[in-house]
Amino acid sequence: MRIKTSQLLLLLTPSSVLLVALLILPLSAVALVSLTDWQFGASTLNWVGMNNYLNLWRDPVFRQSMANTLLYLFIVTSGSLLIGLGTALLIEADNSLRGFYRSAYFLPAASTLIAMAIVWQFLLHPSIGLVNQTLTSLGLAPRNWLQDGQTALYALAAIGIWQMAGLAMVLFMAGLKGIPKDLYHAGALDGIEHPWERFTRITWPLLGPTTLFVVTICAIRALQVFDTVHALTQGGPNKQTEVLLHTIYSEGFSFFRMGYASAMTVVFVFAIFVITQVQHAAMERRTHYK
Repeated sequence: MRIKTSQLLLLLTPSSVLLVALLILPLSAVALVSLTDWQFGASTLNWVGMNNYLNLWRDPVFRQSMANTLLYLFIVTSGSLLIGLGTALLIEADNSLRGFYRSAYFLPAASTLIAMAIVWQFLLHPSIGLVNQTLTSLGLAPRNWLQDGQTALYALAAIGIWQMAGLAMVLFMAGLKGIPKDLYHAGALDGIEHPWERFTRITWPLLGPTTLFVVTICAIRALQVFDTVHALTQGGPNKQTEVLLHTIYSEGFSFFRMGYASAMTVVFVFAIFVITQVQHAAMERRTHYK
């Protein structure tokens, strides 16, 4: 039975209305505000064109936040990928207590990050924190992890990996379930019996689409880091943990420069768009194993 054009349009109307109301109109409003000097609460505004975008590249705080965000993205994405994949392989290799391990490792991904940030604040406390207590018992010098410019961003990245590795693990486990067991039997007949060789020649190529999806999801979530920075460091010390979303929040709701904050938001949305386009291009180049 064929669906008439009028019926198809009627079916598409609810989702189209929601798409316009919740995505297209807000993004359009942000893009327009980014071309003005509007300040939150002001009754007037002036059209400044591309000045806000030009000022971004002259702003040392924005450049610092971009550099910190990219470094955080790289550390968290690569760390979550490696730990998630390794954990998934270990769980799938051992049938005992598999359900417990799944729940235990996925728990951080399902937890409220702002609440977990408070727990991490106590763990990383310079004097009473468990991390420094452990270092002291081993004869090592304690560190002020969240207030030392050399360690603060890496401490936040470690929290990000802890939070996202469970999600990566679940996705990799789903990918491992989709690999036919017959391929391993066929590989054994061809002399592929060593675990590392089985992984590099069978498992890893067939996990191509899953790996790409995991990298994309982890990268987007890493770009969206805000809770831990706001709760633990406020962008300090000396802007060493300032990230893009926290800079947008500060400009918009602390300094009330909505036009400037909107320009940063457009850059942020563009970065996410680039990541999704890279994923689409990679899928078009046939990441599936043949």
